[in-house]
Amino acid sequence: MILYLHGFLSSPRSRKASQLRSALEQRGRGAEFVCPELPIAPREASALALEAAAGEDPERLAIVGSSLGGYYATWLAERLGCRAILLNPAVDPCRDLQAHLGSQRVFFTDQTIVVTADHLLELRELETAAITRPERYFLIAATGDEVIDWRTMVAKYQGCRQKVIEGSDHALSGFEHCLDEILDFCFCQ
Repeated sequence: MILYLHGFLSSPRSRKASQLRSALEQRGRGAEFVCPELPIAPREASALALEAAAGEDPERLAIVGSSLGGYYATWLAERLGCRAILLNPAVDPCRDLQAHLGSQRVFFTDQTIVVTADHLLELRELETAAITRPERYFLIAATGDEVIDWRTMVAKYQGCRQKVIEGSDHALSGFEHCLDEILDFCFCQ
């Protein structure tokens, strides 16, 4: 199973989620894709992600996390012992999301959310200080990411498999060129 965790202000209707779903369908594995709509509250989002992965064999589970979803994916992979593919993952969302307190519009939907200081505290509770088994991780980071400094991602996931894309952006334009490599990593056993 592939559990896709979208980023902050994103949704299961994001471009990357749709492209990954389509790539799995083309391989005849569309039923193995799960992408829940994560609530803004980190405790609720992490509980929902944990519930979505419940009962899965960690050897057959891969979590793909984008941005804030990568932060959650790291926490979940450490907890469950499964593989994780991190797409421009958030490294310090408690700091980075300070600028987003208040009402925010969710991309790809008509929804708005309210980000509170309590959400930032909840994020701190999910912080993963160190990666225990780097071979389970695959980082994809873009040097042109306008939201998160790619060097902080590379440093956080030191020792993990890494693909640093020259240029691109936080949304990972050209993501479709990474799909085969991502799926091969997801399904290696």
